Amino acid sequence: MAERNPFDKGKTLLAKENNSRLRYLSKEEISKLLPSCPPHLYDIVLCALNTGMRRGEILGLKWDQIKDGLIYLQHTKTNTPRQVPINQTLTELFKFIRKKQKIGTQYVFTFSPKAKRKEENSLTVVNTETGDRVLEVKRSFATAMKKAGIDNFRFHDLRHTFASHMIMRGASLKEVQEILGHTTMTMTLRYAHLSQEHKLKAVNLLDGLTSPSVTKRHISPEDKKKELTVNG
Repeated sequence: MAERNPFDKGKTLLAKENNSRLRYLSKEEISKLLPSCPPHLYDIVLCALNTGMRRGEILGLKWDQIKDGLIYLQHTKTNTPRQVPINQTLTELFKFIRKKQKIGTQYVFTFSPKAKRKEENSLTVVNTETGDRVLEVKRSFATAMKKAGIDNFRFHDLRHTFASHMIMRGASLKEVQEILGHTTMTMTLRYAHLSQEHKLKAVNLLDGLTSPSVTKRHISPEDKKKELTVNG
């Protein structure tokens, strides 16, 4: 008879999110990645970049979760439901996919070998037609990364890319925390350093407020006499 559970001191069998890693795509890298994606992956990557949702949340997304400009997520990693706002880019994409799918299709992201790209309203979207639900994108994503010439990047890093660009474009840490579904601010603070440049731009708006300038600061009468004597 075993005196204790042999797994008590072992490692958990559940895969954990690597929260120490912070790799995100630049705007230039994004412009290389999207054209390199096969049709069934393009929509998924676009959704990840515009929502910060996890891979499982995206692949399992159903049409009945989308309403009133929000994506309603009930089954999340933290077991806490959250709502993700839908921007204009994603609104147009969802409309296009919905129009091309067969009536009654349950899942948003489906795969069809006959999918084709199409330009509509200045947005490159894909025709997924009816197809089957996409269950995995690991192989296709790795192929797309290689084709785009991007190294050291995983699908989960699209979540970091979303958060990083949100912060760099002026979103608050609190807003990003709520959208990503972080239970504590500690997780979100990883992105705090990305806002430093924008803070510098903000304080530069005050230049000229304390006129006259530093070079014309107040001079005492004694110093003024000395300055006149030196200059003749």
